[in-house]
Amino acid sequence: MTISSPPALRIHQREALEALARAWDGSDRPRAWVVLPPGAGKTRVGLEAVAGRLRVDPDAKAVVLAPNTAIQSQWIAEARAMGLDADDDTSLTGAVSCLTYQSLAVFDSEASEDAAAVVDRLHPNGVALFDRIRSEPDLTLVLDECHHLMEVWGRLLAELLDAVDSAHVLALTATPPESLTGEQRALVDELFGSIRYRVSVPAVVKEGHLAPFEELVWLTTPTPTEEDWLTGEALRFTELTTLLTTPGFGSVGFYEWLTARYVDPVPGTTTWAALAEREPDLCDAALRMHHAGLLELPVGARLREEHRHPPSAEDWVGLLGDWLLHHVAVSSDARDAEVLATVKAALPSVGYAWTRRGVRRGRSTVDRVLARSYAKPGAAVEIIAAEHAAIGVRTRVLVLCDHERASATVPITLDGVQDAEAGSALASLEALLSSPDTALLRPMLVTGSVVAGSGATLRELVAFVTTRDPDLGSRLVVEPGEGPVATCTAGWSSRTWVGHVTAFFESGGTQVLVGTRGLLGEGWNARGVSTLIDLTTATTLTAVVQTRGRALRTDPTWPEKVATNWTVVCVSEAHPKGDNDWFRLVRKHQGFHGVDADGDIVDGVAHIDASFSPFAPPPVASFDGYNARMLVAAADRDAIRDLWAVGEPYEDITLASLRVRRATSPVAVRPDEVIALVPAAPTWRLTADGLATDVEVADTSWRTPLSLAAGTAGAGGLAAALPGVGTLVGAGALGVLAVGGAVLAGHRNAEMLTEWVHSQLALTSGVPPLEAVAAAVADALLAAGLTGVGASALAADVHPDGEYRFRLVGSEADADVFAAAFDEAIAPVGAPRYLVSRWTDARLAHPGRRIRTRAGARSALATASPSGEAWHPVPGVLGRNAALAGHYLDAWRPWVGEGRLLATAHPDGAGVVAAVSGEDPFAATTVMRRQWS
Repeated sequence: MTISSPPALRIHQREALEALARAWDGSDRPRAWVVLPPGAGKTRVGLEAVAGRLRVDPDAKAVVLAPNTAIQSQWIAEARAMGLDADDDTSLTGAVSCLTYQSLAVFDSEASEDAAAVVDRLHPNGVALFDRIRSEPDLTLVLDECHHLMEVWGRLLAELLDAVDSAHVLALTATPPESLTGEQRALVDELFGSIRYRVSVPAVVKEGHLAPFEELVWLTTPTPTEEDWLTGEALRFTELTTLLTTPGFGSVGFYEWLTARYVDPVPGTTTWAALAEREPDLCDAALRMHHAGLLELPVGARLREEHRHPPSAEDWVGLLGDWLLHHVAVSSDARDAEVLATVKAALPSVGYAWTRRGVRRGRSTVDRVLARSYAKPGAAVEIIAAEHAAIGVRTRVLVLCDHERASATVPITLDGVQDAEAGSALASLEALLSSPDTALLRPMLVTGSVVAGSGATLRELVAFVTTRDPDLGSRLVVEPGEGPVATCTAGWSSRTWVGHVTAFFESGGTQVLVGTRGLLGEGWNARGVSTLIDLTTATTLTAVVQTRGRALRTDPTWPEKVATNWTVVCVSEAHPKGDNDWFRLVRKHQGFHGVDADGDIVDGVAHIDASFSPFAPPPVASFDGYNARMLVAAADRDAIRDLWAVGEPYEDITLASLRVRRATSPVAVRPDEVIALVPAAPTWRLTADGLATDVEVADTSWRTPLSLAAGTAGAGGLAAALPGVGTLVGAGALGVLAVGGAVLAGHRNAEMLTEWVHSQLALTSGVPPLEAVAAAVADALLAAGLTGVGASALAADVHPDGEYRFRLVGSEADADVFAAAFDEAIAPVGAPRYLVSRWTDARLAHPGRRIRTRAGARSALATASPSGEAWHPVPGVLGRNAALAGHYLDAWRPWVGEGRLLATAHPDGAGVVAAVSGEDPFAATTVMRRQWS
């Protein structure tokens, strides 16, 4: 066997192989888990590892297990291209045997379900293959897309690995480990240990091995017939929510119950912080009820981004369930029996049911209507027409659906609303063939059982196949059907047909290919795909990575390729559950990174549009505007490529970022207006005894403390960068401080000097700037040994729309700890273990005296004294004990100002926390994002 030399390895392939070699060399259990996204070259990595083992021992054997026949075929083809002896023979006679997991996991229908070992339940053919693999003395075992191990054959493979404990094992997957459940992660850790190497989608895009891409959404509403049905279904639940306000509806009314439970619990029984930790979903629901004006704000509670939306159906049902379970259902009052009967009858309209154990989720017909709305194929038509207008002959659209045919049966309640084809691949094909704008692109369908399209397109396909396989082509027959859809038959094998149809698609014979996620998802490759339209309901990170991977592959014939990935979302305001499809979109993008309009690479729906919230869809009235913006973005492929900055340096890490929006937004500014901040200590700060006397008054300028300079910068909306301690510098208008500095540099005007000094004192009465508190948190965490970096690694900026963004640029763990701690530091005072104060309301010793000289200004500030004290919570991670809290006080003083520390367990602290509980000085809403760097 001669092993040939294929093209040079990519950087990530080389790094993966180096990590694999370190894991295998000298290990008595040579196993490794490697994570590479679709298109990063997992097959090449696996085959290079196999080839390296075969060079050492030509008599060695390798077995590759893949999840389906399409991926199995790719392994065989690429192995042969490298000169490896590869086949799909389960006898394992060749050097490389490429098999499927299913070929091993063949279970005997007559085997006992109680068998102690999974292998004992296998069919004799499966047992024989198991034994052949186990008997190989020098085996390399490659498990491709090893996330499939989490399925029915996971424990079987665990038994196999136990049987071949000395084999060299390589587990390859495109699935990020954070998408695994706890049980799945435990199994992977047991089988392979920690990840030896991983690389993200953005990193491979940056290297130029995946195409730059844009995540887009098309927002639509149900068809009129569907909307009418949803309106009718919502009526019963709407009547119920109205009835809840009726006096006498229950012995203890719903809102009376909520007030006693969340707003005004019995004193001393629980705090809001404790309740929120114990019942987070119900507390979030209660805060959304407050936002809607239905409840008072609980003491110590804070509204975050997720709370500033109307209560959802899930919120209502959760709180109703709490009321029913703990009061109504256990009451002997006749009024409560009537309440229970009324609520039970209304719950199915929102997809829930009452059981003895409480409210449980049931089948939701409403969700079916939204997921399979006939408005979605219509949206696909508009997207495809716009994409074709933008890129012309390069248009290659892949439309992915869940099923070829949606369902054999339809719920009786949907009679006349949706038929069995709603949501199917066939329904999408019919819509594309019925529209002149898309019919000209010769759309086709390929599934596990049929090839379909217009008669003319299928005849072109027959001619195309005949040139590739004359025998097959001679047997093909085009059969007309009802309407515009014809089919092509001649026996069926998806392994054969998918290859021909894919080649026809790449050649331009069809420019729109419709199929199912199962067939045209994982393992299917067509480099020319320019556009993906996702009509599926799959929301796992695994499914999202795999579907997006179909469009992200680079095309050698199209070096400037940029891909667009569209998700079609159907939302109705006529029903409380009309946002289900929106939350499917949210789940699709959790953990999946895309580039936003600022060039930041972040996860979540915010990378689609900065105004998108993961907690509620935008108003239906805004859909046309959003869709228009999406079409404009999709058409500008060059702008998308520029945002990705392919080839520029990067670090392949993802850091938590806290985004903060103040109740009073700063003034919008240009992005290039930046100010570097310095701590307060080198200049002056407010202390218990007055202002510190180390004020420097030079002939040219005044140096000002961060706590004041940043306050002005924040009020002016300036972006802030914290590269470290340095001199205050500004680009753009710095407000009164910079103006004051300029005046002092060139004039000795008493009126202006006096006004400037008073302006400094006024700042001590306000809220400290967010930048200062963030820096104090960062330095305290570093001093406490909880992070490896401090304020010098803090990145902070204010975007033109007024949103502050903070992140600590260290390890992922550092960023997570900082974001959580900073979020707590600017939260309302709840029930912290420690409080920290700052002196406020500075007063001049001689307030009426005019200040005529610089020396007089210095003297006035030095003799000023505070008359007030404000309190802030110490973040929980720094409030575990007095030593940690002391680190926070030490960092607080130079960055924010002098103050003192109190433990709330002591009488003085308990009195203070009782007095200030619920105070919200920053009046900020926050949201956590994960930003790729």
